[in-house]
This record gives sequence, structure tokens and C-alpha cells, in this order.
Amino acid sequence: MRRRILVVDDEIRYRELYMQVLAGAGFATEAAASAEEAIRIIENSVPALVVSDIRMPGMNGIELLRKVRENYDTLPFLLVTAYAEVRDAVQALKLGAVDYLAKPVDLDEFIAAVADALGVGMGMQKIDIPSEALRGIVAESPKMSLVLRDAYRVAKSDVNVLLTGESGTGKEVVAHFIHRSSRRRERQMVTVNCAAIPATLLASELFGHEKGAFTGAVSKRQGSFREADGGTLFLDEIGDLQIELQASLLRAIETGRIRPVGSDREIEADYRLLSATNRILMQDIKKGRFRQDLYYRLNVVSIEIPPLRERPEDILPLARHFLHLGQTEARRLSQAAARTLMAYPWPGNVRELSNALEHARFLSQSDIILPEHLPPAVRNAVAHEQRRSPFSTADMPMAVKTLDEAEMETIRRALDQTGGNRTRAAEILGITRRGLIYKLKRLGIR
Repeated sequence: MRRRILVVDDEIRYRELYMQVLAGAGFATEAAASAEEAIRIIENSVPALVVSDIRMPGMNGIELLRKVRENYDTLPFLLVTAYAEVRDAVQALKLGAVDYLAKPVDLDEFIAAVADALGVGMGMQKIDIPSEALRGIVAESPKMSLVLRDAYRVAKSDVNVLLTGESGTGKEVVAHFIHRSSRRRERQMVTVNCAAIPATLLASELFGHEKGAFTGAVSKRQGSFREADGGTLFLDEIGDLQIELQASLLRAIETGRIRPVGSDREIEADYRLLSATNRILMQDIKKGRFRQDLYYRLNVVSIEIPPLRERPEDILPLARHFLHLGQTEARRLSQAAARTLMAYPWPGNVRELSNALEHARFLSQSDIILPEHLPPAVRNAVAHEQRRSPFSTADMPMAVKTLDEAEMETIRRALDQTGGNRTRAAEILGITRRGLIYKLKRLGIR
């Protein structure tokens, strides 16, 4: 019989997300929208674990924990909050909470905390992604496999997702993947580039406007929020959104209603919100350029897309994909061209790689792509690096390991020694469990 976990949160999007992830890990779930409802459920049937938000209207999570402890002193509690305050954490742990997680919750850390609280081992979840959802996506590296796994896990719920990463890494591709994998896939995904639209027009682009609302408003406009009704709204480059508009966006997210420019009434809109940025928003918050409350609304789940240089296994498959994209003639990479592509650091990431292959395809007069067909910036950078470092990796003694290889071996030994328990493995390694989970993701250890 599957262990039953009670999820307590006043926000339905969080309840749905936690229940979906827990169900995918093999647990039975039940939900409560308030602490009072949770007490009634517990009194009727005691669950194996309670996962509760801290900040809720009425009785909060700390009070719920204190109340339940009066009659169920061994019932495990895992507390989650968007307001990670030390005093709350200390108070919760003193009352007997098994752990304390801050939103946005890392889903792997969340499952690890649940597994630790219940004393069960949990390996990396195997998720079968339908081929239809993966169309046009090339991802053979462990790091991108983890990104797609997390994206597919959150796609089924309507939680807001913030996609982060350097420019050109493929954040919009992942956004389309989430939309195709969601229950809204039959409706459209509307994309707005917040950096490309002038500030004077962006409010109208997002919320729409009434006829005559401003000079040039010769007709009524629906706006992107309403165009995405029933589907997905993707706000690209959200970090460049003007501070004046951030309050309006926050209200739209909180209420599910928008007010067109020049209108005196609000209109409901049903959409799923995805956003992306290459900026470090926490730094912008400290500088007063981005609202902290809006950040937490956007960042229910955060997915970071790694740069291409950190997933070299994807370089040649992506290059071959771009080489054949929309082409009838067969083209192939020469071994020398492939080596050049692998040696280049790709500061512009996947977008730069795509442009490089487009450049090579036009210059090549045969079916073979040679190094001289690649952009000069790529060829020159690789040639300069080879002149600067005449010793290739082939010249290194076989006994020498890279730092990543040594780290992977150490982590695997710790996990083997603890039977896969990540909390105890982290203690052995002298790092936090969050730090261990980050390393597992970074190194692609399953």
C-alpha cells in the first residue's frame, strides 16, 4: 500500500504541483486548502507525512504543527515557505519538523526531503517523455536530460515557471516544450519579448487597449493576456520589464484579471504563465530594478538552462540537426570541422552554433563541411587556443583525472556507502543536502 502524504497550502497551484511530483514518485496524496481542513483530515485518517506551507490565512503552518503535536507527536512534518526566515526555521525544528524548505522549491530536494522523512530510498525518477513533446529538441547530455525531466514534471500543473540561463541557451525552446506537454497544448502559446517592445507600447501589448485610449489607438486591441486565454503566455526577457509595469503585472498574476489601457473595468483571463531571463534577478532586486514580490510570483518553479560549453555532448548532435534543418540535400561534417566545433567555447551558446552552421552551409559548395567554411571567429579562436596550448589532452598521462571526474567518483562512493541516502552522503562529504543535489544535477549523476 502506497504511503499517503497530506499536502497543505492555501494556493492551489502549489498543492497541484506538490501532489503531481509526489504521485510521480509513487506516493498517494491528499490535499487541504487550510490548516483547519488539514486537522479534520488528520483526525479522520492519519497520513504518513504532512507537507505544509507556513504562511496561510487563519492558522499558519507553525500553529498547525503545534496543534497536531498535541495528539500526534510522531507524525512527520515538512514545512515549506516563500519567506525563508531563520526564526521560523528554528521554531519549526524545535516543535519537531523534520525539515524546512524555501520556495521556489527544488523538486529533487523536495522528493529527497520527503524520502528522508519517511526513511525510504529514492533514486532519480525515470520519466518517459512522449516523442511528440520532444519534436525539434536535441538533448543528449545528462544536464539537458535533467532540464527536460524537470520541465515535463511541472508542465502538467499550471504553476508559474521562471526559465533562467545565458542568452542563446534555448529558454524559448524549453518554454514551447512545457506548453506542448501541458493540458493547454491544444490552445496557443503567445510570446512577448519584454526587451524588444518600447516602454510606451508594452502596456498595450500586454493588457490591450480601448479605441481612442491614446494617440494612434484607432481600434480596440485585445492584448497578449487575452490572446493567451486558455493557453500559455510566455514573457521573454522579463528582467527587462520596466519597473512601472511590474506592479500591473503583479496584480494581473495575483487576481487573474487585467485592465486594458483606457478601460475602467477589469477582464478575467485564464492563462498559464512562463517567463525567462538571462539576468540575475536577485541582483536587480537589491538594486531596486525588480520587485521582490513579483519575483516570487514568477518563480514558483525555477529551471536553469545550462550554457552549451557545460554540455559538450550536445554540440555535434545540434550541429548536425542545424545542418539538415529544412534542407533536401545531404550535408555532413568533416572530422576536422567536428573537432573545431568541439574545441570552441560557444559564448553565444546554441544560437551562435545555429548561425555558424547556417554560415557554413552557404559557403560550402559540396556535401562536406570543412573548417574553412565555419565563421572566422570560430576558426580563429580555436587556432589561437591551439597555439597558446600546444599540449593536447592526448599528451596527458592516463592516470590524471579531471576535477569533475574526481568529484563524481567521490560522490558516488559516498552514495554507495549510505545506500543512496543523500542526507547522510552530504554529511560525509561535508556539504549541505542542497549542495549535494546541485552537484548531482551539474555532474549528471543519476
